[in-house]
Amino acid sequence: MSNQQPQALRIDEGMEVTLHFTLSLEDGTVVDSTRDKQPATFQVGDGNLPPGFEHPLKGMAIGESGSFEITPEHAFGQHNPQNIQLLKREDFESDAPEVGMVMSFADAAGGELPGVIKGIEGEQVEVDFNHPLAGRTLTFEVEVLDVKPATTH
Repeated sequence: MSNQQPQALRIDEGMEVTLHFTLSLEDGTVVDSTRDKQPATFQVGDGNLPPGFEHPLKGMAIGESGSFEITPEHAFGQHNPQNIQLLKREDFESDAPEVGMVMSFADAAGGELPGVIKGIEGEQVEVDFNHPLAGRTLTFEVEVLDVKPATTH
């Protein structure tokens, strides 16, 4: 047994990571940030972060910060015109749809799918089911607060 300091743990598969992050658009608009609240804790590979956000974090250690540019392919995908659908106005039971409104729809599997009302023409309502950040290049700034082996229950 040597009494060397343990190696600083680095972010990798099977690690639990606590960090502060700020996510912003190309023009600097902040989309999401933990700066004014609790830091985020997640396990690498648990699906909480898209892989494109996890990948640049690998190898970072406690106390390190970084800023990464994440292209749409690695963030929320490209904007897909096929995700824009026309629905009938009568399909909207209670809420009268308004342009810009985000509404929840049931998907084929019975889950919830958010859609943004893009346009209303007569009885036709145009709904965009793309992720609101689809097609955007995002800046992901992080400050790593803690890295430890994930405990499996």
